[in-house]
Amino acid sequence: MENGRTKDVDVAADGIAPEVPGEDVAVNDAAQWEAWDAAFDREDGPYDVDEVDLDADDVKRLDLGTLILTPFDKMNLQLQVDKAKEKVQALLISDGTSAMEVAVFAGPTRSSMLSEIRDEIIKATTAAEGAVELVAGPFGAELRRRLPVTTPEGKPATHMSRTWLCSGPGWVLRGVVMGKAALEPDNEEADSAMWEFFSNLVVRRGPQPAAPGSVLLMDIPQLDEK
Repeated sequence: MENGRTKDVDVAADGIAPEVPGEDVAVNDAAQWEAWDAAFDREDGPYDVDEVDLDADDVKRLDLGTLILTPFDKMNLQLQVDKAKEKVQALLISDGTSAMEVAVFAGPTRSSMLSEIRDEIIKATTAAEGAVELVAGPFGAELRRRLPVTTPEGKPATHMSRTWLCSGPGWVLRGVVMGKAALEPDNEEADSAMWEFFSNLVVRRGPQPAAPGSVLLMDIPQLDEK
Protein backbone atom coordinates (compact mmCIF):
# COMPACT_ATOMS: atom_id res chain seq x y z
CA MET A 1 0.00 0.00 0.00
CA GLU A 2 1.31 3.42 -0.90
CA ASN A 3 -0.30 6.73 0.06
CA GLY A 4 -3.26 4.88 1.55
CA ARG A 5 -4.41 3.51 -1.79
CA THR A 6 -4.57 0.01 -3.22
CA LYS A 7 -2.38 -0.69 -6.20
CA ASP A 8 -1.59 -3.68 -8.38
CA VAL A 9 1.17 -5.94 -7.19
CA ASP A 10 4.39 -5.78 -9.16
CA VAL A 11 6.39 -8.78 -8.01
CA ALA A 12 9.91 -9.07 -9.34
CA ALA A 13 9.95 -12.81 -8.64
CA ASP A 14 6.51 -14.40 -8.82
CA GLY A 15 7.61 -17.86 -7.77
CA ILE A 16 8.38 -19.07 -11.29
CA ALA A 17 11.75 -20.70 -11.84
CA PRO A 18 13.26 -22.56 -14.80
CA GLU A 19 12.10 -26.15 -14.98
CA VAL A 20 13.87 -28.21 -12.35
CA PRO A 21 14.47 -31.93 -12.88
CA GLY A 22 14.32 -34.43 -10.08
CA GLU A 23 12.08 -36.88 -8.29
CA ASP A 24 8.96 -35.90 -6.39
CA VAL A 25 9.57 -35.16 -2.74
CA ALA A 26 7.94 -37.64 -0.38
CA VAL A 27 5.01 -36.34 1.69
CA ASN A 28 5.07 -36.89 5.44
CA ASP A 29 2.18 -38.68 7.11
CA ALA A 30 -0.79 -36.99 8.80
CA ALA A 31 0.47 -37.83 12.30
CA GLN A 32 3.58 -35.75 11.66
CA TRP A 33 1.51 -32.83 10.34
CA GLU A 34 -0.65 -32.90 13.46
CA ALA A 35 2.45 -32.92 15.68
CA TRP A 36 3.78 -29.81 13.90
CA ASP A 37 0.38 -28.13 14.23
CA ALA A 38 0.19 -29.01 17.92
CA ALA A 39 3.61 -27.42 18.50
CA PHE A 40 2.27 -24.09 17.20
CA ASP A 41 -0.04 -21.80 19.13
CA ARG A 42 -1.48 -18.43 18.15
CA GLU A 43 -0.07 -16.51 21.11
CA ASP A 44 1.86 -14.30 18.67
CA GLY A 45 -0.82 -14.37 15.95
CA PRO A 46 -2.70 -14.64 13.73
CA TYR A 47 -5.48 -13.55 16.08
CA ASP A 48 -9.21 -13.79 16.54
CA VAL A 49 -10.81 -10.39 17.08
CA ASP A 50 -11.97 -11.45 20.57
CA GLU A 51 -8.34 -12.04 21.59
CA VAL A 52 -7.04 -8.51 20.99
CA ASP A 53 -7.85 -4.91 21.88
CA LEU A 54 -7.49 -2.99 18.65
CA ASP A 55 -8.02 0.33 20.44
CA ALA A 56 -5.09 -0.22 22.81
CA ASP A 57 -2.49 1.24 20.42
CA ASP A 58 -2.12 3.80 17.65
CA VAL A 59 -1.29 1.29 14.91
CA LYS A 60 -3.02 2.14 11.61
CA ARG A 61 -4.90 -0.88 10.33
CA LEU A 62 -7.07 -1.62 7.33
CA ASP A 63 -10.49 -3.09 8.18
CA LEU A 64 -12.02 -5.44 5.60
CA GLY A 65 -14.72 -6.67 7.96
CA THR A 66 -13.83 -10.36 8.10
CA LEU A 67 -10.11 -9.56 8.10
CA ILE A 68 -8.15 -6.69 9.64
CA LEU A 69 -4.72 -5.95 8.15
CA THR A 70 -1.66 -4.17 9.49
CA PRO A 71 0.06 -2.63 6.44
CA PHE A 72 3.84 -2.41 6.36
CA ASP A 73 6.05 0.23 4.75
CA LYS A 74 5.79 0.25 0.92
CA MET A 75 3.33 -2.65 0.95
CA ASN A 76 1.50 -3.20 -2.34
CA LEU A 77 -2.06 -4.49 -2.08
CA GLN A 78 -4.40 -5.97 -4.69
CA LEU A 79 -7.95 -7.06 -3.91
CA GLN A 80 -9.58 -9.99 -5.71
CA VAL A 81 -13.19 -8.79 -5.85
CA ASP A 82 -16.39 -10.70 -6.58
CA LYS A 83 -17.97 -7.96 -8.66
CA ALA A 84 -21.46 -9.45 -8.50
CA LYS A 85 -21.45 -9.45 -4.69
CA GLU A 86 -19.14 -6.42 -4.35
CA LYS A 87 -17.11 -8.38 -1.82
CA VAL A 88 -13.44 -9.34 -1.55
CA GLN A 89 -12.67 -13.05 -2.01
CA ALA A 90 -8.93 -12.83 -1.37
CA LEU A 91 -6.14 -10.31 -1.26
CA LEU A 92 -2.58 -10.24 -2.57
CA ILE A 93 0.17 -8.31 -0.83
CA SER A 94 3.77 -7.77 -1.91
CA ASP A 95 6.98 -6.18 -0.71
CA GLY A 96 8.37 -6.02 -4.25
CA THR A 97 10.23 -9.34 -4.27
CA SER A 98 7.86 -11.68 -2.42
CA ALA A 99 4.08 -11.88 -2.42
CA MET A 100 1.32 -13.65 -0.50
CA GLU A 101 -2.29 -14.42 -1.35
CA VAL A 102 -4.54 -14.44 1.72
CA ALA A 103 -8.06 -15.85 2.07
CA VAL A 104 -10.33 -16.75 5.01
CA PHE A 105 -12.53 -19.83 5.16
CA ALA A 106 -15.21 -21.05 7.53
CA GLY A 107 -14.06 -23.78 9.88
CA PRO A 108 -15.42 -25.91 12.71
CA THR A 109 -15.62 -24.26 16.13
CA ARG A 110 -14.10 -26.96 18.29
CA SER A 111 -12.00 -29.06 15.94
CA SER A 112 -9.52 -28.66 13.09
CA MET A 113 -9.89 -29.36 9.40
CA LEU A 114 -6.28 -28.56 8.50
CA SER A 115 -5.37 -32.16 7.64
CA GLU A 116 -8.38 -32.37 5.33
CA ILE A 117 -7.38 -29.14 3.58
CA ARG A 118 -3.81 -30.37 3.13
CA ASP A 119 -5.06 -33.66 1.68
CA GLU A 120 -7.04 -31.71 -0.92
CA ILE A 121 -4.02 -29.55 -1.80
CA ILE A 122 -1.81 -32.64 -2.17
CA LYS A 123 -4.38 -34.35 -4.43
CA ALA A 124 -4.72 -31.22 -6.58
CA THR A 125 -0.93 -30.94 -6.86
CA THR A 126 -0.60 -34.57 -7.89
CA ALA A 127 -3.39 -34.18 -10.44
CA ALA A 128 -1.47 -31.24 -11.94
CA GLU A 129 1.67 -33.41 -12.15
CA GLY A 130 3.40 -31.31 -9.53
CA ALA A 131 5.27 -32.17 -6.36
CA VAL A 132 4.64 -31.22 -2.74
CA GLU A 133 6.69 -31.43 0.43
CA LEU A 134 5.45 -30.91 3.98
CA VAL A 135 7.84 -29.37 6.48
CA ALA A 136 7.69 -27.77 9.92
CA GLY A 137 6.87 -24.14 9.13
CA PRO A 138 6.34 -21.01 11.23
CA PHE A 139 2.59 -21.74 11.63
CA GLY A 140 2.60 -25.52 11.93
CA ALA A 141 2.87 -27.84 8.95
CA GLU A 142 3.81 -25.96 5.78
CA LEU A 143 3.23 -27.16 2.22
CA ARG A 144 5.92 -26.42 -0.35
CA ARG A 145 4.60 -26.95 -3.87
CA ARG A 146 6.21 -27.20 -7.30
CA LEU A 147 3.84 -26.98 -10.24
CA PRO A 148 4.79 -27.25 -13.92
CA VAL A 149 3.86 -24.13 -15.91
CA THR A 150 4.62 -22.62 -19.28
CA THR A 151 6.11 -19.15 -19.57
CA PRO A 152 4.63 -16.53 -21.96
CA GLU A 153 7.52 -17.44 -24.26
CA GLY A 154 6.33 -21.06 -24.35
CA LYS A 155 9.16 -22.46 -22.25
CA PRO A 156 8.59 -25.04 -19.48
CA ALA A 157 9.06 -23.69 -15.96
CA THR A 158 8.17 -24.50 -12.36
CA HIS A 159 5.95 -22.40 -10.09
CA MET A 160 7.11 -22.52 -6.47
CA SER A 161 4.89 -21.66 -3.50
CA ARG A 162 4.57 -22.17 0.24
CA THR A 163 1.18 -22.55 1.93
CA TRP A 164 0.57 -21.51 5.53
CA LEU A 165 -2.64 -22.62 7.26
CA CYS A 166 -3.86 -21.42 10.64
CA SER A 167 -7.14 -22.27 12.35
CA GLY A 168 -9.07 -20.29 14.93
CA PRO A 169 -12.57 -20.39 16.44
CA GLY A 170 -14.78 -21.05 13.43
CA TRP A 171 -12.24 -19.99 10.78
CA VAL A 172 -9.22 -21.08 8.76
CA LEU A 173 -6.71 -18.57 7.44
CA ARG A 174 -4.66 -19.45 4.35
CA GLY A 175 -1.58 -17.67 3.08
CA VAL A 176 0.13 -18.75 -0.15
CA VAL A 177 3.65 -17.32 -0.34
CA MET A 178 5.25 -16.72 -3.73
CA GLY A 179 8.26 -14.94 -5.17
CA LYS A 180 11.66 -14.81 -3.49
CA ALA A 181 10.35 -16.12 -0.17
CA ALA A 182 9.12 -19.26 -1.98
CA LEU A 183 12.21 -19.68 -4.13
CA GLU A 184 14.45 -19.28 -1.06
CA PRO A 185 12.37 -20.76 1.81
CA ASP A 186 15.28 -20.76 4.25
CA ASN A 187 16.08 -17.09 3.63
CA GLU A 188 14.61 -15.40 6.74
CA GLU A 189 15.26 -11.95 5.32
CA ALA A 190 13.25 -12.79 2.20
CA ASP A 191 10.16 -13.94 4.09
CA SER A 192 10.27 -11.61 7.11
CA ALA A 193 7.65 -9.21 5.74
CA MET A 194 5.35 -12.09 4.77
CA TRP A 195 5.72 -13.74 8.17
CA GLU A 196 5.10 -10.51 10.09
CA PHE A 197 2.08 -9.57 7.96
CA PHE A 198 0.48 -13.01 8.39
CA SER A 199 1.19 -12.99 12.14
CA ASN A 200 -0.53 -9.61 12.57
CA LEU A 201 -3.75 -10.59 10.78
CA VAL A 202 -6.93 -10.40 12.86
CA VAL A 203 -9.99 -12.46 11.87
CA ARG A 204 -13.51 -11.24 12.64
CA ARG A 205 -15.56 -14.38 11.97
CA GLY A 206 -18.97 -12.88 12.65
CA PRO A 207 -22.21 -14.76 13.44
CA GLN A 208 -23.18 -15.60 9.85
CA PRO A 209 -23.65 -19.33 9.17
CA ALA A 210 -21.26 -20.85 6.66
CA ALA A 211 -20.36 -24.39 5.65
CA PRO A 212 -16.85 -25.44 6.75
CA GLY A 213 -14.44 -24.85 3.89
CA SER A 214 -16.48 -22.08 2.27
CA VAL A 215 -14.86 -18.70 1.61
CA LEU A 216 -15.65 -15.93 4.11
CA LEU A 217 -16.00 -12.81 1.99
CA MET A 218 -14.43 -9.53 3.04
CA ASP A 219 -15.57 -5.92 2.64
CA ILE A 220 -14.01 -3.51 0.19
CA PRO A 221 -12.21 -1.08 2.53
CA GLN A 222 -13.06 2.60 2.68
CA LEU A 223 -9.65 4.15 2.18
CA ASP A 224 -8.56 7.51 3.49
CA GLU A 225 -8.15 9.81 0.50
CA LYS A 226 -5.80 12.16 2.35
